[in-house]
Amino acid sequence: MTRIRKPIIAAVSGYALGGGCELALMCDIILASPTAKFGQPEINLGTIPGGGGSQRLARIIGKSRTMEMVLTGRMISAQEASDWGIVSRVVPEGEGEVVKEAIAVGTVIASKSQISIQAAKEVCNADLNTRDVPPAYELTLAEGLRFERRTFHGLFATKDQKEGTFEFDDA
Repeated sequence: MTRIRKPIIAAVSGYALGGGCELALMCDIILASPTAKFGQPEINLGTIPGGGGSQRLARIIGKSRTMEMVLTGRMISAQEASDWGIVSRVVPEGEGEVVKEAIAVGTVIASKSQISIQAAKEVCNADLNTRDVPPAYELTLAEGLRFERRTFHGLFATKDQKEGTFEFDDA
């Protein structure tokens, strides 16, 4: 899933535990309903997260919070997940609202230049999959800025950028 070039939006309602939490963490944007709960309860079964949960969580929320979740099996609420940076935001309560909001966000993204969206996802993740570039969180700030600048400059050669600039100037 992390190799998909299109942005992936998770709409989480209810329990995202173990593999469900790990699956959500692989997404580019995570929206949650107020009822969502996140956790890595594998320790309660005598094992540990096996789908990247420990690694992704540590990069998102830091070592101490990850250790607490993984070592205790504690679940956290949607609001706590939002406060910690796991989810983009908590969507107002209502039947199917989180899915509707995910579709709305996807519609906004789909209205943008496809090449720019792919480039933006690539620089945020810096996970090119076809080259030996580590994920963005493993790059130094200087390396990340260099990679972003190269990609940014490369977009100026695209038709989409020229059209977008022209439309912006006319607005």
